Amino acid sequence: MTAMPRLTRRHLLLAAGAGALLPRAAIAASYREVTWYDLIPPGVPMGQIIGEGVMDEARDFWNPVFDENGSKLNPELDGARIKMPGFVIPFDTTSEGVTSFVLVPFVGACIHVPPPPPNQLVFVTTEKPWPSTSLWDPVWVSGTMSATPKSTQLADIGYQMTAEVIELYVY
Repeated sequence: MTAMPRLTRRHLLLAAGAGALLPRAAIAASYREVTWYDLIPPGVPMGQIIGEGVMDEARDFWNPVFDENGSKLNPELDGARIKMPGFVIPFDTTSEGVTSFVLVPFVGACIHVPPPPPNQLVFVTTEKPWPSTSLWDPVWVSGTMSATPKSTQLADIGYQMTAEVIELYVY
């Protein structure tokens, strides 16, 4: 019979410390990082998701007309655990912060300019509110994506996501 190696307090503390880091690393590794281009289905060129549009000369405003490619969604993202960057356009807020928002690819989308096509918008809900003091900052949103269209008063949205983690985007 061989003797068991003696575990010291130091060994136990080191093992416990390493174990505490594993869940966080495993969670972070379980998200697939995607870009806005990934939201367009394979085979649809980026240049073919926006139709010609109409210029509103009285308001000096271009109203895009989205063809069918602007509403096509990438089925590979339905149910996927993803991480993607973007900007927050608040939808529902509480005293603690934003609880639902539209994730957009550039600052001011949907507010100061016409909205992007539906397949370039993500409606995000979160149980942990995002602080409303950080609305102009780019963010990373990680969670489960759904390729389920949603129509709102702001825009037609192609995707929905339940956020598990929202954090500042660091360049």
